[in-house]
Amino acid sequence: MGITTMVSLQMASIVLLALLASFARAYDNNPLQDFCVAVADPKAAVFVNGKPCKNPKLVDANDFYKAAGFNTPAGGTNISSLGLVAKLVDVNQFPGLNTMGLSIARIDFARNGLLPPHTHPRATEVVFVLEGTLLVSFVSSNPLNGQKNKLFSKTLKPGDSFIFPMGLVHFLYNVGRTNALLFSAFSSQNPGYVTLANSAFGSAPPISQDVLTKAFRLDKKTINYLQSQTWPLI
Repeated sequence: MGITTMVSLQMASIVLLALLASFARAYDNNPLQDFCVAVADPKAAVFVNGKPCKNPKLVDANDFYKAAGFNTPAGGTNISSLGLVAKLVDVNQFPGLNTMGLSIARIDFARNGLLPPHTHPRATEVVFVLEGTLLVSFVSSNPLNGQKNKLFSKTLKPGDSFIFPMGLVHFLYNVGRTNALLFSAFSSQNPGYVTLANSAFGSAPPISQDVLTKAFRLDKKTINYLQSQTWPLI
């Protein structure tokens, strides 16, 4: 092997390692200062990957404080058709979380309550069960060797925890005889929430029925029915 070839391979290796390093950082950026309290101004002219920063000289303890209320589901999003109430605290409700790479949620499940298959495109999630019995599961990404996607599933009871890797489809289902309660933590100030059913059948404008019939192997009558439904955003 000539010197030129060896140098080229070394350069290619360096570039590859640099790319891998950049992909490994594909989540909320590390803070570059002590804090960056978000400016709660929808008309702010500055756009950044996050929120504009409040002048540090004007920051006080209240910017890092969230008033009581997380001890109750009151004020959360009530989806009665799914049997749950979800209460998310992200950078939009808590400006002090800006650049911290963190958000939290409280989810109250009625009996048979379901948080349907969904993904968080920007965050890994860890859940901690306080009450009840919950079936939690996630599905691996498409394998390259032709095998089926693998389902990872556990039944959780009070005190148990479970992790959903970033971007993977997952769901939570109350399989117990009582109501259930859990708290979630996300590795992003704005984890995002993508439901499979709403994304496929509830978009505006709607996805072409020709695409959906071919993708899901369903007839147009069924696709038309699914698109006519009101799909919960959560």
